[in-house]
This record gives sequence, C-alpha cells and structure tokens, in this order.
Amino acid sequence: MPAPTITATTPCRVPPGWALWERALLDALARSVHPFLQRYTRDDGALIWRDRWPNGVRDGVDDFYESSYNWPLLYLLGGADELLPLAQRQWEAITRQLSGLGVLHKEYERGYDQFHQSEHYTYFYFLCRADPAHPANAARARRFAGLYLGEDPEAPNYDPARRIIRAPHNGSDGPRWGFLDDPADIAGMWTEAMRPYGLPFHDVPGIARYDDLLDPAMARLMGEVMQERHGRGDVAANLLVTSLVTNAFLMTGEPKYRAWVLDYVQAWAERAAANGGLLPDNVGLSGAVGEYLGGRWYGGLYGWSWPHGFYNLGMAAVVAASNAYLLSGDQRFLDLPRAQSDRIMALGVYRRPDEISPQASLSYRLPPGADPARPRFVVPFRHDDRGWFDFQPMMANPLVALWAVSAAPEDWARVEELRRVEGDDWRAVDQFRTKEDSGHERPWLRFLAGDNPGYPELILRQSYGVLCERLDMIRRDVEDLTQVNIHHWQERNPVTTEALVQLTLGAPQHIYNGGLLHASVCYADPHAGRPGLPRDVAALVAGVEPERVGLELVNLSPFEAREVLVQAGMFGEHRFTTATYGAAGGERPEREQYGPPPAESREVAVHGPALRVVLPPATTLRLDLGLRRHAAPPTYAPITRSK
Repeated sequence: MPAPTITATTPCRVPPGWALWERALLDALARSVHPFLQRYTRDDGALIWRDRWPNGVRDGVDDFYESSYNWPLLYLLGGADELLPLAQRQWEAITRQLSGLGVLHKEYERGYDQFHQSEHYTYFYFLCRADPAHPANAARARRFAGLYLGEDPEAPNYDPARRIIRAPHNGSDGPRWGFLDDPADIAGMWTEAMRPYGLPFHDVPGIARYDDLLDPAMARLMGEVMQERHGRGDVAANLLVTSLVTNAFLMTGEPKYRAWVLDYVQAWAERAAANGGLLPDNVGLSGAVGEYLGGRWYGGLYGWSWPHGFYNLGMAAVVAASNAYLLSGDQRFLDLPRAQSDRIMALGVYRRPDEISPQASLSYRLPPGADPARPRFVVPFRHDDRGWFDFQPMMANPLVALWAVSAAPEDWARVEELRRVEGDDWRAVDQFRTKEDSGHERPWLRFLAGDNPGYPELILRQSYGVLCERLDMIRRDVEDLTQVNIHHWQERNPVTTEALVQLTLGAPQHIYNGGLLHASVCYADPHAGRPGLPRDVAALVAGVEPERVGLELVNLSPFEAREVLVQAGMFGEHRFTTATYGAAGGERPEREQYGPPPAESREVAVHGPALRVVLPPATTLRLDLGLRRHAAPPTYAPITRSK
C-alpha cells in the first residue's frame, strides 16, 4: 500500500536555530572527510603506514577500520551522496591493505577477541544498511556469518551441541588458540598504559604486584597461565558475534541466521540464570562454566576480572539481547542485560572524587559544575577472588541503549534511578569527543523529558566545535605516518554523529562495541532513492514513548519543495498507527505578516511502515506519530524506490 501523504502548511519564516545548525553540521561533516583522505591515505585509499605487520601481534586490525567507521552512518543520516562510495572505497582499500599485511584471511580477521573485532564491524553493518543490494557486501555478510554457523570447514569456530564459540580469539582461521602466538611475547604487554588494569590473576606464585611483571621470568610465567586460562573455551564477550549474524539476517531474511542468534543468546541466558542472574564470563570446551578457572564464574578474557569488567559485559549483554529481541519480538531476552545492571547498581556506594580516580581502570572526570568535595555514587566494575572492586561512576549508555530498544517504562525507571542516586544536574552539556562518540546521553534524555529545551542547538554547536578541532589536528599533523601508532588515524577522524543520531532519530549513539543502531524512526529521500534526510530538510525527535514519537520537520529551502519518507524503525520493524499534525486553518491576524496562521489539529490513519511528508518551500510540520513496536519482521530492504 502506498504511504499516506501529509503536506505541511505552516510557514517557517524564521527557522529555529537547531534546524540551521543541524544542516550546517551535516554539510560540514561531509566535506571534512576530504582533508582526512588527502593527509592520511594513498591514491588507492590505503592508510599511509609501514609495509610489515609486527611479528606475533594479533591486535590492531580494528584501528584501521575505525578511522572511517562512521562515514556510512553519516550518509544514512542525510550526509552527501558521495559519502557512501567513499566509505565503500575505504572499506575495500583497508581490507586489501590488511590482507596484504597478512592479518586478514577471506577478508575477515584471522583470529582475535570480539571486544576488538566488534569495534570495526559496525562499519560493515552501516554499509549493509545503507546499500543492502550491494552484491559484494551481500556475499561478505553471508561469508562472515558462515564462520560461526559451521559453513566454512577452515573455521570450526562453533560447537552447536554445546552452543559455544570454541575460543576467546576466533575468526577466519577458526579458533586461534592461546592468548598470544608465543607466551614469551607477554613481557611486552606490561607497560604503564596497562597498569590501571592490574594483574589478570592473583594466584600465580611469586606475582603479587603489577611491578613483579617487570621481571621477564615472572612475565613469562603469567603469560603461560594466561595461555592456559584465556586460550580456549567460550567467553561472554563472544556474544557480540550476534550482530554479525543478525546483519546477515537483515540482508537476506534467511531463518538460519535468526535461529543461530536466538539459540546462542538463550544459551548464555541459561548460564546466567544458573549463576543467580549474573552472566558468567567463561565456559570450557566441555560446556562447563569455570572449566579452566577452578570452577570460577569469573576470570575469563574480557570478563569480570580483567581488564574492564562491567564495561565489557554490560555492553555485550545489551547488544546480544537487543539482537535477539529484534529478531524475535520476545522481551524476555532483555532480562539478561537488566539483571547485570540491576546487580551492579545494587552494589553501589558513595565515595569522594579523590578516592575514585586512583582505583578506577577507566578515566574519570567530574561532570560540569559538580562539587569536587561531594561524594559520588560509584559501582564496582570488576570481581575476582578478592570480591568486587574497581569502583567508578555507573555507565549510562547500557541503560539508555536498553530503554531505546524496549521503550519500556521499567527501563526508563532504571535511567531515572541512576539520575536520582547521582544527584547531578543532567541538563549540563560538556564539550568532548570520546572514542565511542558518545557520552551526552544524560542531557539528551532531559531534553526528551521536556526539561532541557536548549539542548538541541547547544549539542549541535559543540559538535561543530569538535569538528573544527579535528580538522585543526589534521592540518597541524607533521608525524611520519609510516611510523605512527595504529590509533593515529581514528583519533583524527573528523566525523562525529552522536548529536545527529540523537536529534534526528531519537536514539542514542549505537553501542560502540558491535551494537546495531536501533531507532524509533528513520528517513529516506523518495526522489533520490536513498536513505537519509533530503537536502535542506532538518528533523528533530522531541519525544519518545512506548506508543508514540513526537517529530518536527523543517524545509530550510525558500526555493524548492522537499519530500521525505518517515519510516517506523531503523529496520522497518515498527508500524505507524496514526499521524496527528497541525494544519493551517485560518487567516493571519492583521499586522502579523510573518507569524504562522492559526492551526487546527488533524489526524490521518497510517497503519503501515512509512509516512510521506511534502514540505513546500520554507515550511515546517510537527507530527505526533502513533507507533506499534516490533509489529513486522526486521529487514534492511529499503522502503523507497526511485521515481
């Protein structure tokens, strides 16, 4: 059925500041990729770097892709047409480069932990969502997922009988046994940068303090223990593989991918239930929890004990449960991340700021305007034989991501409980850019709650400032690029999307470690036949509730009409029920030449996946969209076709 059409009739003579800044940011970000490419890439798109990969090193593949991972996301939001071919070109070029360096096989990482792998495969998911008909990416989506479905005899990663991925390091070569290729290489790990994470184990004879690892013999001994305990069996961080397989389902619709995701997530949910609700972080090859750790439910690689604890497991649980919920519509999967966050929050205490930083494994900064003497609410991120430790402020993003997927009042209540115990003014906005391109969830949520009306313009202005800082870093960069650290390019990627995702989609930035981007609405340009907002159009989601979304659209062009398709759900998984909007219903009062005429409320039935909006020159439209969530199978298939 054709999408119902609504035509805006409210003039927009003086555009709101947020709309002007939104389009300015979209356009500036699209232009910013060119100085980056000119400085950091060769003619074929490969990153300028050395021509040999360090022997024995498994780390680093993700850092190459992370330099441009969000370029296709910017295109999906409404960035310039050229962004998609440029993003695809960079993916192909980096893949060729890394294949030549020997760290990729069949275009996929040979074998490393999924905490790192998942950081860059979001790049691939955005490419697939932006152009699901791309034949090479469609083949890759099948091939990559097949590495975990037993479809590649060279990569026996998965044991379907025990429902486990067979090693913490896995990939196109199958299980990559051990923590390192050579245990002797462990000595090079113990640097000052690793000191905040401490010892992975505290029961190794002769090793009681981190500095004991400065002795090469002790470092080798720890390496041998890590080879044994971290070198085989499944770990909870492997839950991030579910995004790779979910991506294949969204590309193809084939039931086998859905079945694998639901079965694998259910297996971990059952292990958590047997552990009192807490997710165990390790499973042996026999299927037993704690098989190589003396029966302990903790101690696995990227698990509760080392190096990041809840930072890893909270995100892995949200990502996997969100994927299972998307594919099944069964909210019971969301109980897995709920249980992790609830347990950690229940262990929270109050400590002075000067008591937090020396003990926290992650960098800590006070929120703007906070009293440096007031005790802060902190939770334990890690657990080992000594009990819970590593107390630091609770992360907001797993709670916010969970609410964004479910829209359930109980998940909003979890967010509000965090606000209560923190006791801060969540309306304050600090200018910064994290690696995850997130961190402004708190003031954004207060905007959605109607308590922070200036947030949209402020966050857009600050995002523009971050862009200018990154471009300045590029201009001033005089490093020898053949010798730089592998993080060099990602730290100068000028594209930032957090503000645009929040404001246009009404969603938080995706979970950086492998999360798909879940949103209540998204857009397409029916004339251009592409996803994203059409040229000159700005969008602001001002309210998100279980059964409704409040949306404002503005056409900034005083010359041309624009059309936009508003889609229910990033994957077409929702359905609009009704659309209520204001329509001009009378003459303007005398002398009020530039004000809008009186409006009357109208409602149209939609009962479908999309709504077509016509925006004449210099007009605006406010919509109250009724929404039925998870009412249809999710898919990347576009709702728009070229005319």
